[in-house]
Amino acid sequence: MKDIQNIVILTGAGISAESGVATFRGPDGLWEGHRVEDVATPEAFARDSDLVQKFYDERRAQLATVAPNAAHLALAELEAKWPGDLLLITQNVDDLHDRAGSQKLLHMHGELSSAWCLACDGRSPFTGQMALDPACPQCDQFGHLRPDIVWFGEMPYQMERIELALTQCDLFVSIGTSGAVYPAAGFVQSARHYGAETLEMNLDPSEGSFHFHQSRMGRAGELVPAWVEEILSHGLC
Repeated sequence: MKDIQNIVILTGAGISAESGVATFRGPDGLWEGHRVEDVATPEAFARDSDLVQKFYDERRAQLATVAPNAAHLALAELEAKWPGDLLLITQNVDDLHDRAGSQKLLHMHGELSSAWCLACDGRSPFTGQMALDPACPQCDQFGHLRPDIVWFGEMPYQMERIELALTQCDLFVSIGTSGAVYPAAGFVQSARHYGAETLEMNLDPSEGSFHFHQSRMGRAGELVPAWVEEILSHGLC
């Protein structure tokens, strides 16, 4: 058993699925009835911006119908009580970690509740409908907002900060991820390379399960609170 000081946690669609948020790519290959290639690429936005804007407007509106679950709340509790460093990285674009109370939080794929202005390059909190071509909250120009979402072909946010944290952590934990989407799928290998213990919690084994020292299978809403109680009590992985 290893003494743990610094923790990096990665969360994916599986943690929010238990709150009723649709997973990014369902068993039929679609995301809320659309081909991912039609709503999650820069090319799709250039080809049919109305479709893309309406799609994310609907996803943004759905946030009001869901709430953080026990796993989100447990991670916020861990952050509040953990004496060492902790960084929570999420691939999810929902705001459930934020609403649960997590603050040491990095949205590597962007946020539904944020707008990116292509005119001034500013990013602003946003809860309305971009399909209506509203004015940018920063530069007041109309018709230049896009979802502040990292689409396929674009670079995830704050990769330098993430890579540094992976070199310094004692424990890397992956929760509710498929292990199929890079660069996030490679985080476990980076953390192990620098000596970290690694733990996966998932409903089913991910594509990268064999990279982890430990794997725990089950619902995040059950596994994560139990693990948080365990590590807060003993400080061990």
